[in-house]
Amino acid sequence: MKTSGAGFSIPALNRRELLISAGLSAALPLVSSVPRSPNIIFILCDDLGYGDLGCYGSKIRTPNLDRMAAGGMRFTNFCSADPVCSPSRAALLTGRYPTRVGVPRVLFPQDAQGLNLDETTLAAMLKARNYRTMCIGKWHLGRPAPYLPTSRGFDEYFGIPYSNDMNPRVLMHNGEVIEEAADLDSLTKRYTEQATKFIHDSGQSPFFLYMPHTFPHIPLGASAAFRGKSAEGLYGDVVEEIDWSVGEIIRALKQGGLERNTLVMFTSDNGPWYLGSPGKLRGRKNTTYEGGIREPFIARWPGQIPAGRVSDALASMMDVLPTVARLCGAAMPAKPVDGIDIWPLLTGKERSIERPPLLYFDGWDIQCARWMNWKLHIARHNTAAYTPAPVGWQTQLRFTAARALQSGQRSR
Repeated sequence: MKTSGAGFSIPALNRRELLISAGLSAALPLVSSVPRSPNIIFILCDDLGYGDLGCYGSKIRTPNLDRMAAGGMRFTNFCSADPVCSPSRAALLTGRYPTRVGVPRVLFPQDAQGLNLDETTLAAMLKARNYRTMCIGKWHLGRPAPYLPTSRGFDEYFGIPYSNDMNPRVLMHNGEVIEEAADLDSLTKRYTEQATKFIHDSGQSPFFLYMPHTFPHIPLGASAAFRGKSAEGLYGDVVEEIDWSVGEIIRALKQGGLERNTLVMFTSDNGPWYLGSPGKLRGRKNTTYEGGIREPFIARWPGQIPAGRVSDALASMMDVLPTVARLCGAAMPAKPVDGIDIWPLLTGKERSIERPPLLYFDGWDIQCARWMNWKLHIARHNTAAYTPAPVGWQTQLRFTAARALQSGQRSR
């Protein structure tokens, strides 16, 4: 026996034992007890508010997401990287601030560019690890062919390539337009059918499913099974159908025996626009106040993430890529990443992780810095110039405002 400097007795190893020990250590996975090549599912809503889920205090019925939170971890300080669509999605898929990757603003169908072509996406990173990859839903990172999902690491794509209030509202499969005007009422159902088929067809191959929903961005659409069924108007119907979709995905995992080898994450790209609730937070979409940036975030992985936990640690959309890279043994992108690995938070081993301040942008301009429970807000303006609501939405907005007054919330 040999005594360490701290006074412990440790066994002496001969040369052969030392080499064997070193070899075994090198062969161990990056995260002990985590299955090799876990499946990754990331579900992203469009304009869902912090206060729009049952487990975050909403009256909208979201039993599947509530069960997902009860079976995993729910975050109360999870921040998007930007208060609008395209920049937020660019940051998610690259782990970098949107100003670094060429997407400081919302992209439109006529734009000739998108997410910089020299950026490594989460899908490309996992594809290099022999993952099957699919994107289902709203892309919004460039419409020309070189910028579409199938050119950015995804094997397959099904969805609308930008927001559903932009024209022409085409539905695409891979690079082909299959509907010149996508039927919004059937969209969530069709997305879900595509997702469950992808899961069932995966076999034993590891997969990455990125599911950025079109809703609850307006104009809204809901199938006959959900329209008029919630107590919160059409917006509630749409959120309840998204909740149903999450339940179908979890059910497909269970049926395929994949549940215990799949990390499922759920959040939103930014805060609510005209409809929806930011909870008790100030501000909405387009603002760098917390209501425009802070989002629901739920992560579930039976056997790996403890059930029923709530974390108040500061986390970011940009943290997804480095966390997934570690879990899947993937090589990090060559360019510097702004997110951090939050796996210690997800396992409950750490209550918080030291990190550089998170920066909030309005286009190219920095407006805020968030560090732990402190926030510096120096902006003299927010680009939340709420334009008049789209034609036909006045009735729905009046309904939402009335409900907000009843519950003591501000509608703006």
